[in-house]
Amino acid sequence: MTKTATVSLHGNKYEADPALCGRKAELLYNPLDLTSGIRVRYRGADMGTAVPHVIGRHSHPQACPAAPAPAQPTGIDYLRMVAETHRAGQAAAINFRALTGSQDHDGGQDHDAPGESR
Repeated sequence: MTKTATVSLHGNKYEADPALCGRKAELLYNPLDLTSGIRVRYRGADMGTAVPHVIGRHSHPQACPAAPAPAQPTGIDYLRMVAETHRAGQAAAINFRALTGSQDHDGGQDHDAPGESR
């Protein structure tokens, strides 16, 4: 503690009990929220709360921020859309009959189609 009963912690100044002027005290705090009061102990005895005097930063420099909330689903299945587009492009690009050299002799009609009679 300084002569004016203030203590500096990670760029912030806090006011403490004037009885602690010039003494070495233990500070208990939440590293995720340096704006709330900090508990002060001297020789194992609770000496109250050090209240913010000048706030320069709001959290400990090494404190991890809370995880962001998960994104809300949109209902659009982008992976399925990409896969369908890919399959359609692949189906149009490959002509297997041209690869084998076979030709339809009756104009491309399929004789094994259901519902047709010969």
